[in-house]
Amino acid sequence: QVQLVESGGGLVQAGGSLRLSCAASRRAISWYSMGWFRQAPGKEREFVAAISQSGSSTAYADSVKGRFTISRDNPQNTVYLQMNSLKPEDTAVYSCAVGSTAWNIHEYEYHYWGQGTQVTVSS
Repeated sequence: QVQLVESGGGLVQAGGSLRLSCAASRRAISWYSMGWFRQAPGKEREFVAAISQSGSSTAYADSVKGRFTISRDNPQNTVYLQMNSLKPEDTAVYSCAVGSTAWNIHEYEYHYWGQGTQVTVSS
């Protein structure tokens, strides 16, 4: 079992920035891709960003491309999501997850999930 704990969420004004962190309980996540997903009230969970096991490949949803950056620190078992130029439509609960292989971008490929951290962007 892998436990994931997200942190760094909060309330920010539009145009502001936040940095989310996802700390894993086991070193094993260094072998797998990691992803960030979000779910807004009344909406389905959606993909935000993914990073490969080595960190050499990344992928982003079109809605966040150019504003968000995913990164990882394998020795620290931690994945980050730097969010800049935040918009009210970015308001959601953000969750990190562990992929099933070294590179995954589809939600069904992710198995272990954190509880999430709330991000609220005011206009």
